[in-house]
Amino acid sequence: MAFVERQAISLCGKAVHGWSMIHDGERVAIGLSGGKDSLSLTWLLAERRRRVPIDFSLTAFHIEMGYHTVDHQALARFCAELGVEFQVLPTDFGPRAHSPENRENSPCFFCALHRRQELFKLAGAAGCAKLALAHHQDDIFETTLMNLFYSGSLSTMLPVQPLFKGALTIIRPLSLMSADLTRRLAQHKGLPVQPACCPSAGQSRRGRVRGLLDDLLRENRKVRANLWHALTHSGLARLPTPPSTQRLARPRRRAK
Repeated sequence: MAFVERQAISLCGKAVHGWSMIHDGERVAIGLSGGKDSLSLTWLLAERRRRVPIDFSLTAFHIEMGYHTVDHQALARFCAELGVEFQVLPTDFGPRAHSPENRENSPCFFCALHRRQELFKLAGAAGCAKLALAHHQDDIFETTLMNLFYSGSLSTMLPVQPLFKGALTIIRPLSLMSADLTRRLAQHKGLPVQPACCPSAGQSRRGRVRGLLDDLLRENRKVRANLWHALTHSGLARLPTPPSTQRLARPRRRAK
């Protein structure tokens, strides 16, 4: 097994176990956009299901945003090879986000809001207690800086986030992984990464914050570790805590 696979499997495993993301018998929904991150997430969860001694099911949901550039058959084949259920929901969210209908908000806000709402509905209808989203550590950093700069709030995405009084829980198994690692994993595995289709891609506030963060990471290798330590050791409820490092208990051997 290549080093990039071992590294990704290890970090995903530490996140899932350390934050107690998935339990035996659960149905887990995956938001599968077709990008490198969501494809990597799907592959990693399927690989984990194969390796760990707990039973859980996976269903990937793709929200078609209305641009019709995504190869749904390629995503369906990818999921079938992994033994993951796959469903597509057609929408017109993308064109509507760039129409006069959406005058008050940015296209990114419109699409993210409506896509998330549909994922919640699909997960609930499928009986899924967990919804796995492909946000990685860079996304967490970017959200922290965006909330700080534009909202005056010290908060970010959490690795585990219960919603609707616990009826559904968002989990982020890539919370310990960098964007570069998901890129290298997707490239190494030859995952069917779909091209970006949104005309506003890279023009959002997130894109500007991402550029700033990339510059800082290039200047100083310690920035990533320092940011993560600051977030996970703040003690604030709206920031993540460190994952548990307690090992899984090994099954006892039968007496001879």
